[in-house]
Amino acid sequence: MSRAFVFPGQGAQVIGMGADLAASYPAARAVFDEVDEALGQKLSALIWEGAQDELTLTENAQPALMATSIAALRALEAEGVNLATAASHVAGHSLGEYSALAAAGAISVADTARLLRIRGQAMQQAVPVGVGAMAALLGLDFETARAVAQEAAQGEVCQAANDNDPAQVVVSGHKSAVERAVELAKARGAKRAMLLPVSAPFHCALMAPAADVMAKALSAVTIHAPAVPLVANVRAQAVTDPAEIRALLVEQVTGSVRWRESVQYMEVQGVTEIWEIGAGKALSGMVRRIARDLSCRTIGTPDEVTAAAASLTEK
Repeated sequence: MSRAFVFPGQGAQVIGMGADLAASYPAARAVFDEVDEALGQKLSALIWEGAQDELTLTENAQPALMATSIAALRALEAEGVNLATAASHVAGHSLGEYSALAAAGAISVADTARLLRIRGQAMQQAVPVGVGAMAALLGLDFETARAVAQEAAQGEVCQAANDNDPAQVVVSGHKSAVERAVELAKARGAKRAMLLPVSAPFHCALMAPAADVMAKALSAVTIHAPAVPLVANVRAQAVTDPAEIRALLVEQVTGSVRWRESVQYMEVQGVTEIWEIGAGKALSGMVRRIARDLSCRTIGTPDEVTAAAASLTEK
């Protein structure tokens, strides 16, 4: 039985996430306190009692989702689960890659929180509001979606940004080009194609200014070899070398999130179980569409933590 711990990305955020973990497990509460201190902000108050639109701001959502994921992991640890022995790989979707690295001990939680605050601000500031857009193309395979993006570009930027599962690809770039991609996708037989409610065109060449910011920020942070290999977004293969991880995190800002291939890679490596650590169930849904033989478990509440820990002692 081989297991991978995976960590969600932006879009999973919801007011109140992690509050029951913090109330039940002092180690989980300590994560939120550590993130608050690192950012010099009561982010925990926003997560638990704030307004959804404020939490959804990229600079808040990114560290908030990481904090919730690591709080869930600390709760698991309090129940006797050790990532280094319970998992063979870690992976995360976009910002979730940072959560995965924090979980595997490659980057401290405080440094991860600060990096994600910088990343969120840099990604938001890279492109003026209204200039860029992202759209989900449903019912097209990746090669078709990529061809649609290339045809829609017409001298502007339009790229396949997220290869999420066999029938869901997200394209990103200039708003007019993305709008053309939506119409082209419909003409090519997409079941649905629609613009997404996002504030910036993530994971495309328009994010180059943010990549420069992250290169500088990451150069000042200590990165250790993770306790288990990271399956990196832009490579869809396992990496452990700190210098390589640093370079891939910079590349990730403008590069595609190769989630479908990452899950397929883990399955080939012998992974049979996926544990989604943190808020929501989006990754589990994707995994089931990618690899039906993989079992999935979501771990974001105290009940889910205790059930998951119990399942390990049974085996």
